[in-house]
Amino acid sequence: MFVALLLAQAIAAPVAATPAEHSPETRILIAPVASAIAKVRADQAALPPPKDDAEKLLRMRDLEQAPRAAMMAVDFQKIPPAERKAAYTAMWRQITPIDEANQKAVLEMLPPEGWFTISRYGKEASRAAFLIVQHGNVDLWRRFVPVLEPLAAKGEVEGRHFALMYDRLETTEGRKQRYGSQMSCKAGKWVPLPIEDPDNLDARRAKLGMEPYASYLAKNYSGPAPC
Repeated sequence: MFVALLLAQAIAAPVAATPAEHSPETRILIAPVASAIAKVRADQAALPPPKDDAEKLLRMRDLEQAPRAAMMAVDFQKIPPAERKAAYTAMWRQITPIDEANQKAVLEMLPPEGWFTISRYGKEASRAAFLIVQHGNVDLWRRFVPVLEPLAAKGEVEGRHFALMYDRLETTEGRKQRYGSQMSCKAGKWVPLPIEDPDNLDARRAKLGMEPYASYLAKNYSGPAPC
């Protein structure tokens, strides 16, 4: 949960400081992030060029997800407390250029309808585009939330993806979320950020094909580990 909180914070404000010197042990612990990036790049370099934009989106997704998965697997409890921030910064500095390049590419690839719809690009490619934009900044969320909303209503975008981006934009700008996806760590426990009209939360989630909120919390936030 410690790493999850750091990731959530960095999505909103990526760290740009120069990392301090790491101990040999810490360098070993964080090395899988660079290794994951190198492996995906090597694997993709051996492939023929993407046959279409859908395949290009999937490759971009693989490149951005690999180092995140490696980071989530790092046992931060084994890193001395004095080195944790610098270690995290060092890993994030490797991910940020990938994110920025992916976001630039997505904007250049945008079709006339303004998004990569499921019917045209497939569910996985549409999801890949969502991940890339979701890992962007508030300007991207402002641009795409109104684009995704009607598409989600028509099933051309997964409802949960629209909900996540909508909630992230609202909470980042100091407003209440609508679908309950955004959490905060308080006293070692994950708690939802303020939700508008909570009595009708499940009805709103159901319209987007999302599970009841109690089930969502039990599945994702009921573990024994503190945040």
